[in-house]
Amino acid sequence: MSKNKGTYHFSGTLELESGRSIRDFDLAYTTWGYLNEAKDNVVWIFHAMTANSDPAEWWPGMVGDGKFFDPTRYFIICVNMPGGCYGSVGPLHINPESGALYLKDFPFFTPRDMAKAYDALRIHLGVEKIYLGIGGSMGGQQLLAWATNQPALFKFIVPIAANAVHSPWGKAFNASQRFCIEKDPSWVLNEAEAGMEGMKIARSIALISYRNYETYQKTQEDSNHAIENTRSESYQRYQGEKLAKRFNAISYHMLTRSMDSHDLGRGSESVEKTLGTIQSTCLVIGITSDILYPISEQKFIKDHIPGAELAVIESLYGHDGFLLEDEKITTLLKKLTTQ
Repeated sequence: MSKNKGTYHFSGTLELESGRSIRDFDLAYTTWGYLNEAKDNVVWIFHAMTANSDPAEWWPGMVGDGKFFDPTRYFIICVNMPGGCYGSVGPLHINPESGALYLKDFPFFTPRDMAKAYDALRIHLGVEKIYLGIGGSMGGQQLLAWATNQPALFKFIVPIAANAVHSPWGKAFNASQRFCIEKDPSWVLNEAEAGMEGMKIARSIALISYRNYETYQKTQEDSNHAIENTRSESYQRYQGEKLAKRFNAISYHMLTRSMDSHDLGRGSESVEKTLGTIQSTCLVIGITSDILYPISEQKFIKDHIPGAELAVIESLYGHDGFLLEDEKITTLLKKLTTQ
């Protein structure tokens, strides 16, 4: 089944929630499968902060031949979020106003801004209705933003380990990560590689929020009774180095700001009223051990979207459980789509 990677050029100006605007930019996207004659088999997958537009790479247990999101059955679409470094417009792209790279002057997108940009791609692809939208973490934020922008667009929505407003707790984690990047001596330089050493440290902070005490106890215990050079230290260092090989510190800094800006109540009477406009059938999935997006946040979404249901997954892996608990998520999706 054909998998295609494309680039959509947004012509014109997009007004952003920050008060800034951006014009004539690209969105990198992946499609897999074919749009059927009835145009009712579209699945839109939203990726989390540092992933890309090919969900088969970062969600292999859910997307691919024989998986729940099988391209022989669905027309699968995923877009690389603006601000990243996998093809969509971001800090390493040229600002058409100046002819130079945006770098730290990139006008970051809120999740709602991202949804507005994606809608232009939807129209370009000839998609009139989306059968199912799904995303975890920041992917879930984008999904909810789009579902509140266009309440009848999706038949089903499945936000996983997500929230309606990014919490002060989550913002504190992100701020601390940005502090690490900003303290890197290279951050003052106006160049693409600025802040990379700081980003490695920032990633180690993020990992603590993605997992939890039990995860580290299970996977990083020092069975040799080490005095120093512990497994936890090695793991934290390795993960920072690993991210630095595929990501960029300016993008990382920008996308944490994008995440922090998520607030479905902005510009409306309340978050509750905004959620109440959604007409899709909604299954909210939470993870018991998630310390970054705790179950109370998913319960809030469920309580304010009409007819929504909440499913709670038991997982050792904390917030990262949305990427790893394939069988449990598949079971829930089968029940949702066959009811």
